[in-house]
Amino acid sequence: MRVYADIFKALADETRLTIMALLFRHGKLCVCDVMRVLQTSQSKASRHLRYLKNAGLLDNRREGVWVYYMIASPPGKEPGRVLRAIAELISSLPADETESRLSEWLGKRLAGGAACEAALCK
Repeated sequence: MRVYADIFKALADETRLTIMALLFRHGKLCVCDVMRVLQTSQSKASRHLRYLKNAGLLDNRREGVWVYYMIASPPGKEPGRVLRAIAELISSLPADETESRLSEWLGKRLAGGAACEAALCK
């Protein structure tokens, strides 16, 4: 029961729900992507991502100095059950302003007009 309580505590925050919705829609995001889109500090973005990871909802992968987060695959037993039950709901959460900021940021980054600052992505 404690594992479920931890999972639902992780999802009980609006910022973390927004992060989950963005990850369901985009697959993976760098810490600096989350930071730019949510207009928050690197430490706050990392703290929210780590909270979701510790609840078993996210995995991360380091690529050089960048750390990318994605929905856990395969998630543990309890997180997997919760993710399957709420995936459609979370992925359809409205994120109009956030989604447009992410699209703009990723477009600039992929076009080479903006770059992650290595110190921000750890």
